[in-house]
Amino acid sequence: MNNKPSKHKTIYYNSLTDDVVKSKQQDFTLPDNYQIIKQNIPNYVMRFLATGFAYLFTYGAMHVKVIGRDKLVKYKDQGYFIYGNHTQMLNDVFMPLTLCGWKNYYAIANQANWGIPVIGKILLPYGGLPVGKTIKQAINLLKAVKALTKENAHIVIYPEAHIWPYFTDIRPFSETSFNFPVQANKASFVMTTTYQKRKYGKHPKITVYIDGPFFPDTTLTKKQQQKKLHDQVFHQLKKRSKMSNYQYYQYQKREIGG
Repeated sequence: MNNKPSKHKTIYYNSLTDDVVKSKQQDFTLPDNYQIIKQNIPNYVMRFLATGFAYLFTYGAMHVKVIGRDKLVKYKDQGYFIYGNHTQMLNDVFMPLTLCGWKNYYAIANQANWGIPVIGKILLPYGGLPVGKTIKQAINLLKAVKALTKENAHIVIYPEAHIWPYFTDIRPFSETSFNFPVQANKASFVMTTTYQKRKYGKHPKITVYIDGPFFPDTTLTKKQQQKKLHDQVFHQLKKRSKMSNYQYYQYQKREIGG
């Protein structure tokens, strides 16, 4: 299904796990020997340039307001994970650079993103951690995350997986990605993007809330720790999402047979 926002600003979906925005490279796949972590001069140059653009785009063009960034500052010299709702094509890529620091920012993303011009070809190779499509790739991701957390990396995860532009609620997501902070015994933060009505213009005001930290409960089993972290993050996202008061796109579920 390839639903794009219509002139009437209505996006139709069959289930809350639909991918409502697809790229031409939706089936793009990286080779098993893809080098995930690139620590070289081009890496640092690209990160530095991307961060400069991120500040201009996030706060100059999009006029995003971030509330609670001080919570991250306290952990700037420690590794941590950030879980956010996925509602912006570009801002979800660039804004975290302004929060996490250009040296430490990484993001876990679907491999289809590597097929997107510019972002996939130029930016993601230096900060993206591809979700594995094969057992070997999944193991490589686990190894990369483990190595990065030891180096105090700040890793962003959008557990909803698929982007739903300007969506004002939180879609259900699995507990799988919460294995990372449990295994590393690192803090998790919640990053909720919300939308408010502007006095002038049709585009909404964007306000991002940072909450946390949430830590694995080491008195529980690994599976129980994953579930508890999942529930804490999900409930915090749901709570903050209620700060949205404006829907730029209307989302409507298709009727059976429709």
